[in-house]
Amino acid sequence: MKFLRILPILLFTIIIASCSSSTKNNVPVVGFIDAFEDATISQAKNGFIDALKQNGFSEEKKNIKIEYRNAQGSIPTLTQIVNYFVSEKVDLLATSTTLSTVAAIQKTKTIPIFQMVSPTPDRMKVTDATGKAPANLYGTMEELNYIDTSFAIIPKLLKPKGTRLTIGMIYNQSEPQSADALQRIQGLAAKLNVKVIALPLNSSADAQLVTQALLNKNIDAFFANPDNTVFAAFETILKSCNEKNIPIFTSEAGLVQRGAVAAFGADIYQWGYQSGLQAAEYLKTHKTDGLKLEMVKIRKRVYNAAAAKKYNINIPAEFEAVK
Repeated sequence: MKFLRILPILLFTIIIASCSSSTKNNVPVVGFIDAFEDATISQAKNGFIDALKQNGFSEEKKNIKIEYRNAQGSIPTLTQIVNYFVSEKVDLLATSTTLSTVAAIQKTKTIPIFQMVSPTPDRMKVTDATGKAPANLYGTMEELNYIDTSFAIIPKLLKPKGTRLTIGMIYNQSEPQSADALQRIQGLAAKLNVKVIALPLNSSADAQLVTQALLNKNIDAFFANPDNTVFAAFETILKSCNEKNIPIFTSEAGLVQRGAVAAFGADIYQWGYQSGLQAAEYLKTHKTDGLKLEMVKIRKRVYNAAAAKKYNINIPAEFEAVK
């Protein structure tokens, strides 16, 4: 009789537990994590979701649930988001930008993580003692080799006559890919006979003050390097540079849409799309066989026609105008 009294309680507990699991009514759940709000970075999420749709997974068809969270630049919030998704045992995590990817890696070794807008594992410093990346890390990564081409665009387009160009940068010291990019650019600048002036900042809130300090050093151009803080503060940087008639060049195609003159770099939408294709393969089989971290495949030479006209810069035919 005592067992019969306990039985309804046990059944209720089982029902509650089943309702809190990630796969509800056999619908897989994707936990999508954005570290901060940004018009360029958000294109990665669009690409990721479109790749899922192209492979038959969409919320309209009710055969997948995408739970989206944005940390709005707050590390404590980012940690809470990751902890929540891990506790909910989502089927997979989609991480956009380095901070999201690293936070996810730190919290789970079992849930597959599909990264985007993130560098190689060694640059994120998430490899083990043997140099291996986490076994549950997939998606698309970027290296720094393309930076050479991106930065070399500047002297080619500005074509100084007998003068040495001075190019300014700001960078977040706490972002590994930003510090690494600066080191690479400083080495390249010497070969191109270009002077680089770089100032550090700690957050996007410092961007206006640091950019103004940089502009006071008589730079000829500004290079927006692969730095999430630069992404988040780009409109502030652009406004300050435009007021001083200093053109901005970049390695990120999305920033050209927002006002930079030209870039050679990854298409952020396609970056997300490429990771989404991998996620779709996993959702079809719930197996990771054959999946691995891939280098981003689509990079573009793009330019902003209005910005090029403002600074009277002639753009070569191989560059594509952004819309």
